[in-house]
Amino acid sequence: MKHAIAILLIFFFFQSCKNQTAPVVSVAFADSLLNNYSVPKSVTTNEADLQFWKTRISPNSADYTNTSRYAAALISRFHLSGNIKDVKLSDSLLEKLVNDYNGKEAGPYFSLARHSILQHRFKEADSLLSMAKKIGVKKYDSDATSCDVNFELGRVALAKRDLKNIQADNDFGYQFRESKMKHYDGELSLSIAAMQKAEQNAGQNEQLKLAALSNLGDLYTHAGDMKKAYDCYVECVNTNPADLHSIMGIGWIALVKDKNDSLSEKIFQFVSTKTKSPDPLFKLIAVAEQRGDSTLQLKYAKAFEEKVTDSLYGNMYNKYLVLVYTGILNDAPKAEAIAKNELDNRSTPQTYAWYVWSLLCNNKKEEAYKVYEKYVSGKPLEGLELYWMGKLMVSLNKGYNAKEFFKEAEKNSYDLSPAVNEDLQKLSQE
Repeated sequence: MKHAIAILLIFFFFQSCKNQTAPVVSVAFADSLLNNYSVPKSVTTNEADLQFWKTRISPNSADYTNTSRYAAALISRFHLSGNIKDVKLSDSLLEKLVNDYNGKEAGPYFSLARHSILQHRFKEADSLLSMAKKIGVKKYDSDATSCDVNFELGRVALAKRDLKNIQADNDFGYQFRESKMKHYDGELSLSIAAMQKAEQNAGQNEQLKLAALSNLGDLYTHAGDMKKAYDCYVECVNTNPADLHSIMGIGWIALVKDKNDSLSEKIFQFVSTKTKSPDPLFKLIAVAEQRGDSTLQLKYAKAFEEKVTDSLYGNMYNKYLVLVYTGILNDAPKAEAIAKNELDNRSTPQTYAWYVWSLLCNNKKEEAYKVYEKYVSGKPLEGLELYWMGKLMVSLNKGYNAKEFFKEAEKNSYDLSPAVNEDLQKLSQE
């Protein structure tokens, strides 16, 4: 009997080891997803909407309804195709409505505020929202968007006040924002629970349901539960094959968890043919890092830089530019200038951490530490910023502080690129 128990224990041990090392991403599923991709219904429906509302606009008179609907359809196409020009055209239509109605309609201001958030123009969003409020906006819309703007501007106490104003257990918008707030507060399990409630509250609204599920996948990635993250992304793409965010999420798991750089490269290259967004290029830099191929890293980093430094993108990719300029592109002065500019857009512990890191890389260690002490120390940070602040502590010979930062950064290791993770592991062992 004892021998039988021992054999069973050995069997379960090896099964456990096998399960832990088994790939999360099914290569067969990924190949099928890419090979059988066809233009989804959401794309054709959106194109039909665009043509319908565009042709209904009266060219020689103010046309609030048709112009607003056309502007909204352009934003929907941006989310599907990643073409930033759609956002700019939508903005120009709304700005024309502002002029046509002498600034007396709240709707165009409100939509422009939402678009400004999308484009990381947060101070502008704040100003536009204020104008919309003066004319008159529904209380829920006012509080919800105020929460978004205040959160992005680092006015967290005000954002929490706004969030409390829309508090309702069965409301999608509240739970979605509650998840974001709990994530900021470092309460990841509560953040996940809130996003699960948001998904449940979406009901039959497929767009909201998929938004919650894909964000839930991101949260599980942040928590290191890659199987659950994968399941969320798979459910998203089974429902909507055009969910490129979730497809890239699958590619990221293949890269950082399964170490299957060939599959992840195939996925990211595929997505790059379906969107005009720079995001796949940034992911391909990580593929090159995984391979230790500096030539390929440089190729993708330059392509990414060329795309996102187009004035159309404004501040949308500042964090990632700081990362590549302090890394493979090796241009710390540019990183410093971008990080300093970002502080004019939003002053948060995160953005100050970018500035600290760029100062350090630009050989301004003392100045970097002063900024850190005043604006970053003791504040909540994400994985990459924790790693950067740990590097600052190393430069200051503050070994204990460095290890504490690295320990926290390691908790978010699946959010970090292969190169950062490799360096983090070395630093943690020193």
